[in-house]
Amino acid sequence: MSKILITGACGQLGSELTSELRRIHGNDQVIASDISEPNDRLGEGPFEQLDVLDESKIKEIVDKYEIKIIYHLAALLSANAEKNIYLGWKLNVNGLLNVLEVAKDKSLEKIFWPSSIAVFGPDAKKKGTPQNSACNPTTVYGISKMAGEQWCAYYHRKFGVDVRSLRYPGLIGYKAMPGGGTTDYAVDIYHKAIKGEPFECFLEKDTKLPMMYMQDAVKATIMLMNAPAEKISVRTSYNIGAISFSPEEIAESIKQKLPDFEIQYNPDHRQDIASTWPDSIDDSAARTDWKWKPGFDLDNMTADILKHLPEFWDLDVPDTINVDKI
Repeated sequence: MSKILITGACGQLGSELTSELRRIHGNDQVIASDISEPNDRLGEGPFEQLDVLDESKIKEIVDKYEIKIIYHLAALLSANAEKNIYLGWKLNVNGLLNVLEVAKDKSLEKIFWPSSIAVFGPDAKKKGTPQNSACNPTTVYGISKMAGEQWCAYYHRKFGVDVRSLRYPGLIGYKAMPGGGTTDYAVDIYHKAIKGEPFECFLEKDTKLPMMYMQDAVKATIMLMNAPAEKISVRTSYNIGAISFSPEEIAESIKQKLPDFEIQYNPDHRQDIASTWPDSIDDSAARTDWKWKPGFDLDNMTADILKHLPEFWDLDVPDTINVDKI
């Protein structure tokens, strides 16, 4: 079994992907790394503190563990990148280039790198955005992801690096707190709901965005990486979809389980970002090439999160909420 390195392993996606890959391959086969200290969600297994802007440190870890596959997840997300433009570009692009250079020089087997629906701008088709839609992003995050997609395609074309990528929609899970993204509301809303607290949403109630439950995101990532190289027709980044909903629709889904839940709307600067993104995604290339199919719709996701959230975070749930009946 080829040993795996995960950068950004302490993040929302990284923690769950690390856990699942360790379940599949064994703890010692998957090396987690992050600029932060490790957290309990990673479970047992090797951990290295790593700044991905330090190429020599990446090489050192690759040599130490004889790494053959890298899942490069370290990034500054959309809302945070708007607050720190230079760091957003440097971390998201230069960090990727460092990993691609190591992959080239060390002849690594495969690289995974996440892109985003943020690559699309206001001129892209809003509903069913196609794989080859125009990419004219209006945010630092989107610009960095668009550039990253082209670097991935270049390193594959020029040097034969087997780098694979997904354009993630908003990712929703219960095992990590929001990490500075525009779709964070769809994580925080469940925390407020299960604690019996009202939720103030930073998007307008009818702002529909493509979303995906974290279990589906992890599944899609592993499916893509397990697919034979000859099945990979997209070397920039695959559109990947699951569900699309607005804040009003997710609130209604929660009210089916928790009728007393309350939501208010107070849009801020993140509304401007969300307004440039698609409503839904055409992911037919992923479905054709490696048989992608999501497993969760909105109501199934809501039920699963509300059921597991209190125990995972040891939350104080009001007596009026019976978790066992969700």
